[in-house]
Amino acid sequence: MQSRYHQVYADWKRDPDAFWAEAAREVDWFTPFEKVFEAQSGVYGRWFPGATCNTCYNAVDRHVAGGRADQLALIHDSAIAGTVRKFTYAELKREVVALASVLKNQGIGKGDRVIIYMPMIAEAAFAMLACARLGAIHSVVFGGFAARELATRIEDAQPKAVISASCGIEPSRTIAYKPLLDEAIELASHKPERCIVVQREQLRCDLIEGRDIDYADAVAREKAAGANVDCVAVASTDPLYVLYTSGTTGQPKGVIRDNGGHMVMLKWSMDNEFGIKPGEVFWAASDVGWVVGHSYIVYAPLLHGCTTVMFEGKPVGTPDAGTFWRVIEQHGVAALFTAPTAFRAIKGQDPKGEFIPKYDLSKFRTLFLAGERADPETIKWAEQRLGVPVIDHWWQTETGAPITQNPVGLGMLPVKYGSPGVPMPGYDIRILNDAGHEVPNGTLGNVVLKLPLPPACLPTLWNADKRFHQAYLDEFPGFYKTADAGILDDDGYLFVMARTDDIINVAGHRLSTGAMEEVLAEHPDVAECAVIGIADELKGQSPLGLVVLNAGVARDRSAIEKEAIALVRDRIGPVAAFKTVVTIKRLPKTRSGKVLRGTMQKIADKEEWKMPATIDDPAILDEITEALKARGIGV
Repeated sequence: MQSRYHQVYADWKRDPDAFWAEAAREVDWFTPFEKVFEAQSGVYGRWFPGATCNTCYNAVDRHVAGGRADQLALIHDSAIAGTVRKFTYAELKREVVALASVLKNQGIGKGDRVIIYMPMIAEAAFAMLACARLGAIHSVVFGGFAARELATRIEDAQPKAVISASCGIEPSRTIAYKPLLDEAIELASHKPERCIVVQREQLRCDLIEGRDIDYADAVAREKAAGANVDCVAVASTDPLYVLYTSGTTGQPKGVIRDNGGHMVMLKWSMDNEFGIKPGEVFWAASDVGWVVGHSYIVYAPLLHGCTTVMFEGKPVGTPDAGTFWRVIEQHGVAALFTAPTAFRAIKGQDPKGEFIPKYDLSKFRTLFLAGERADPETIKWAEQRLGVPVIDHWWQTETGAPITQNPVGLGMLPVKYGSPGVPMPGYDIRILNDAGHEVPNGTLGNVVLKLPLPPACLPTLWNADKRFHQAYLDEFPGFYKTADAGILDDDGYLFVMARTDDIINVAGHRLSTGAMEEVLAEHPDVAECAVIGIADELKGQSPLGLVVLNAGVARDRSAIEKEAIALVRDRIGPVAAFKTVVTIKRLPKTRSGKVLRGTMQKIADKEEWKMPATIDDPAILDEITEALKARGIGV
């Protein structure tokens, strides 16, 4: 079908208020908004002021009342525990109301903060929705986060309560959460009044009398008593949640998400951007600790009346590289949204895609990738093996929904490999040089967004308006700084080449590490790769390539490394000064799939570094250190 994108984007640009007012009709409001956008409110303006609403009502109650009571709302699939739990919308409401009653009985109400420190279990979604029901502000902290990191978030959010679990389970280990939680509370000067704990059978924990509450017992009592808790009306501009984006040192940044604008954008995106209809099964293979989990595991699919899959497992090793296809077949998934690193891991373990034909993927029609740059080779591999469109798209914790996309629901545009698509309505993307001037199409520069930011974007940081200004708005007045570097082409497609921190300066030439990674990924023996800039006395910086080979590759590593170097020098030219490739076993990543390039750079440059709080497996950094030392790097 011919794409409606250009017409829809032009409609938004011509009259943004009318565009978002129309989108807002998809949300049930308790009282209507007085204006669509109030430019004089907040730091740069606020969306739908004057309205009252409730996110839990829109995600749960209205579907129960509107004919979806018996439709599946949530499927929890644990590939590690080997269990599947399913909840209809009516059952989801029952769970959420009971937990909301538990919280209410503990004095939790509108505006109170609740930290959710949980693994990928259904109760994490119940907890988020129960907070939303009461008008309380949830702050999800990734399960298993170090005690000191959790303590900084407790200190900043000042929660009345924490909802947690006894443990998280990984393919090779069980992580006890309760000792981490107890230590965090000990470290923090603010003390939550209550901790509500899910006891998991894999590892139970002791509860502290007078503070800790057994989740299952408390919820069962509320169900038995027939507890009912109505959805609390909150202002459209009231916070739904706070999500911390960083904080390995010092104060973390608490991204605020409001209620009204968030619902409007997420509801609009499900149909128009992701091409998903109510009643279909949508799976975001992420974690509720990250923004993708908030937006596209919990809120967007439920706001849209879909069935959402919550998956506890890994793309490989639980038990094999076919686990994604098993989930898609078993639950009838129409669309999967995951990180490119997940597919690079699958491709590395199963380069020929031999697991794919073993499963019935007839209901599966679109794969969406985001979180890291999706290199063209990975996209082509997935397209060829799966036979479905593979859509790279780009967004940030701060935006809550895609900035750029190839909008499946509006009709797909031609795919341009290496580009995460075109700007979505609400986003006016510009490329500026360091002096703040726009650069011609095709020129690398700072990717910025013209203010105001659209619905769902952060209005500010938690208790930190000044820091919000300094971090995002001051450097380029009138624009939001994404801290990404990229290029716009003549057709309006964006190419995000790297974080601005990852642009390296080689003898005065600003070069994109992302462009080099794209070339390295084309080598047939390379499963995954990363390029970092390391200190060079002569040139300032020089690029270093780190490659992980496909499973089963038996060729001489030095020969592969020489071929990879030749490939980059041939494609990018001698200006790249690309001379070194080191083969490693694994790339260090966060649990959301982002490659920890900055930490590897510090190791290579013999700089002081700290263990990243979000790292998936700390042992990988020892492997990297040894591999570099063997080549005389970082010694």
